[in-house]
Formats: sequence, C-alpha cells, structure tokens
Amino acid sequence: MFTLTRRNIRIKLYGHEMSGNSYKPRLLLELLNIEYEWVKVDLMKGEHKWQEYLALNPFGQVPLLIDGDTKLADAQAILVYLARQYGGDSWLPLDALPLAQVVRWLSTTAGEIRQGPENARLYYLFGVTSINIERANQQAENILTQLDRHLSTRNWLEFDHPTIADIAVFPYIALAPDGKIDLAPYRNVLTWIDRIKELPGYIPMAGL
Repeated sequence: MFTLTRRNIRIKLYGHEMSGNSYKPRLLLELLNIEYEWVKVDLMKGEHKWQEYLALNPFGQVPLLIDGDTKLADAQAILVYLARQYGGDSWLPLDALPLAQVVRWLSTTAGEIRQGPENARLYYLFGVTSINIERANQQAENILTQLDRHLSTRNWLEFDHPTIADIAVFPYIALAPDGKIDLAPYRNVLTWIDRIKELPGYIPMAGL
C-alpha cells in the first residue's frame, strides 16, 4: 500500500509529497536532524481512505506520526509534539505568553491561511471546484497583507529565532503561486521565505 524510503527507524511519518501539511513535520524533523522513515500515502489513489490506513488514522488524513507507542495525527499537533519531545524551548516555549504567541500562528494556519492560499492552491492545482475562489483570493490578500506588515519589523514570526510558528505558516504561504497568488507585492514575506530556506537542514518540497 505505502512506499517506504527508510527502514528500521523509530519514527515514521505518513504523508504525501504534494501535501503542505505533510511537509511541515517533515521539515521540522530535518531541521532537528532526527532520523525518521517517510511513508508515502498516495492520496491520488485514495490510499488515505483504505482500511489499512484508516486503522492507523480513522480521520483518513495525512500527516500521521508514529513514534514508538505514540500515534499522532494533524500537522500542528505533530509540530507541538516534536518541538517539545525533541526541540526544546527554542522551538516551542512553555511560559504562558510566548506559548500563546506561537499557538496563535498555529491557529492562523488552520484558519486564514487554509481559507486563503491553501484553498486557492487546491482549486487551481488539484481542481477542487467546490472552493469559492473569489473568497479564497480575498482571504489570501488579507492574510498576506497582515503577514507582510507583521514581518516588517522582525525576522521571524515571534522572537529572534525560528519556532514552529514559522514552520506551520511557511508551506502554504510559500506555495501561494500554485494558487495563482502573486507574492511579489509582499517583500517582507518573500524575505522571510528565503530566510527559512537558508536554515541548516532545510529540505524543499514540490513547488518550493
């Protein structure tokens, strides 16, 4: 059913190479220099809805992380787990206010970014015509404007170093051109994208 690229490794990450949500934990694993096994779930063949996969993740979605006896779905949840288990305070602080500042961006990825750039990409790249593309374009413009303004006074979304906030927001913002969204007007966003690509251990995904 699945395609394996590494074997005999404690951590397994199930996902698809065109999925920005699958890419988020994969990128963090690489940045943390953690060995893992990439298990391809072919979304185009519907493997995420096969009984073999549903037995692992009843929601039938990617990504899915298995770390020993720990089984965890949802990209943002996996980022939190990896940051606390292997990354420490620099990737996800524990003090109340800094933690809330990072979590705010995790929420933004599931809200404004999903409704905007991610939906526009689904519409144009994957032909999901049930999406209201006019609304997606409007949402994309709104979040990109806010993000560009936010990044005008800082290098990273929060603090003076990257956190999982940056990892969570990065993919679907950087992939916005797949949804026919021009990033040229957002110079601070483009600079931030380049800054992430320069991190030691960075790996690209299709479209980046």
